Amino acid sequence: MSLRPDLRVIADHVPRGARVLDVGCGDGGLLATLRSLRDADARGIEIDGANVSAAVARGLSVVQGDADRDLADYPNDAVDYAILSQTLQTVRHPDRVLAELLRIAPRAFVSFPNFAYWQVRWALLRSGRMPVTAALPVSWWETANIHQLTVADFRALVAERGWRAERAWFLTSDRRCGARGANWRAEHAVFLLGR
Repeated sequence: MSLRPDLRVIADHVPRGARVLDVGCGDGGLLATLRSLRDADARGIEIDGANVSAAVARGLSVVQGDADRDLADYPNDAVDYAILSQTLQTVRHPDRVLAELLRIAPRAFVSFPNFAYWQVRWALLRSGRMPVTAALPVSWWETANIHQLTVADFRALVAERGWRAERAWFLTSDRRCGARGANWRAEHAVFLLGR
């Protein structure tokens, strides 16, 4: 199965047989990969009904729900890993959602687009308008993004809340880049958080 680069990083680092909850799982592509390649007990929650139907049609365990509202229904330590990929910037209360992830699981993978990426900065400087790029493919009024964040913003929130960033991966297209200068050089970030 072909996965987005951030999802490939996550799939490569979920241990075999892990219990996983993918929050904002889309049509279940990552769940299917984790189930088949990692023998994971992989479940999902997704807000979009059409995506839920597509995932269920693939034989996946996915329920319709809203990360801002419905994570409170999950018990403490329900799974080994929670995943929030390309969803953090779309929720109303990112800090609360992250806290819920780390209540539900001792570790959480979080990926997001880095709004400080140099091409985004350049597009803003050049045109004075919100950029439309491969990573941000729609105009500002069509986007689901309500909380744009940067690698530096995310690191600051993690430190402020006392969470641990156990690992981090930085991506530009499908290539990894180093942590040095990631706030400028990385188009996307993936973090593995721990309590």
